[in-house]
Amino acid sequence: MHALTFLLGIPLVGGLVLGLFGHRERARDINVAFSAGTFLAACALTARIVAGGPLLAWQSEFYIDPLNVFLVTLTAFVGLTTSIFSRPYMRVERDHGKMTPPRLRLYHSMYQLFNFTMLLALTTNNLGIVWVAMEAATLTTVLLVSVYRTAASLEAAWKYFILCGVGIAQALFGTVLLYMAAERVIGPEGGALLWTNLDAVKSQLNPTIITLAFAFLFIGYGTKVGLVPLHNWLPDAHAEGPTPVSAVLSGLLLNVALYAILRCKVLTDGALHSRLSGHLMIGFGLLSVVAAVFFLMRQRDVKRMFAYSSIEHMGMMTFAFGLGGPVANYAGLLHMTVHSLIKSGIFFAVGHATQTAGTQIMDDIRGLLRVSPTVAWGLLLGSLAILGMPPFGVFASEFLIVTTAMRALPWATPLLLLALGVAFASVFARVQPMVFGQTNVKPLQHPPALVPVFVHLALGLMLGLYVPPYLDAWYRQAAAMLGN
Repeated sequence: MHALTFLLGIPLVGGLVLGLFGHRERARDINVAFSAGTFLAACALTARIVAGGPLLAWQSEFYIDPLNVFLVTLTAFVGLTTSIFSRPYMRVERDHGKMTPPRLRLYHSMYQLFNFTMLLALTTNNLGIVWVAMEAATLTTVLLVSVYRTAASLEAAWKYFILCGVGIAQALFGTVLLYMAAERVIGPEGGALLWTNLDAVKSQLNPTIITLAFAFLFIGYGTKVGLVPLHNWLPDAHAEGPTPVSAVLSGLLLNVALYAILRCKVLTDGALHSRLSGHLMIGFGLLSVVAAVFFLMRQRDVKRMFAYSSIEHMGMMTFAFGLGGPVANYAGLLHMTVHSLIKSGIFFAVGHATQTAGTQIMDDIRGLLRVSPTVAWGLLLGSLAILGMPPFGVFASEFLIVTTAMRALPWATPLLLLALGVAFASVFARVQPMVFGQTNVKPLQHPPALVPVFVHLALGLMLGLYVPPYLDAWYRQAAAMLGN
């Protein structure tokens, strides 16, 4: 319980402190310190859950179990590495005049509050608080995306606010419907929105109401996941916001929104005793995979290209969880982990590359290997990893998903293979000239933070070769909780 208090308290206090002092020279170090404290608290909480089992805290309002505990640690870890990456990145942005002291204060405070909202959504047992946390995450990321105050960043933030605001309103209506169904069984004072209570009585919930509730919840949280056709905000937010924001959007926010859908799917499957939720997730997941790769082919902005790559991979995860069963659920959880690590690592490399070249247009970025070899190798290896090149972890998870689809949905397999092939050809054809070739670009004035890039890539490589026993046990337990 103390670890949970620190887990939620540290980023909340960090947001308040940096709201006062986030413009000072040492603010970048303070941001890292608060993120490190959050990560240590997450590790302590994970050790407690691994040793003692699920934990209910604060009058059952918070619940930590095998489904969310390692996602908590993953979220805190990516939050820490992104804060380390942002130290030199934001220094360069300040030197170029893009970040003024008020903007730095806004960035640092909202960064910590964003981490708080993500951890709150993951740890709470109350589906109403999940909705509140996701809405708060929307507000914090709107401010982060618009921090440059350019016309393009303000337009991207406005689009993000409108689309995700409409989506989160759908999720609110779905939550109200879920409460209406639960109140008839649990009673008005029985914690009708507590997930543990709902899970215990899910077979008694009204199937008609639950069907409507899941439809609205899936649309609402699916907007935050970036599923096609609800994806329009995501490429603009990635392209126009600071690169650290792109890293946490792809590595954290999309995962948490998908986690909320999975919690609702468990309840829906138990109430309906049918595959309705799975069929919805298969359909929208497959549509997202196929549509994203064809959008990806047409991109000229490197951050937009990898934003569409995130849509593709979130579609792949949604498809896997829609298939259900121990293997597909295991693959979906593994893919969720390696995508967070590798995609955030790619954005770290992309951030330094775009600062070096002074542009995000891929045709104008050339010869990174001559200017900054470590950035070039980070971008190249990260691109190969996210495209599913063995022995990285993405290959292992995609292999499990495709082979499961061959057995369960043979007609979907050619579509998946076609999409993966087109994505590989499109991304590699764009990245290869960026890394090799001639250039007149000079190295960055301040040395880039490349340790996070290669730490993420090393972890992604490890998960392709070897899954540690405790992590394997978590994947198996969580896959079992998600059901067939």
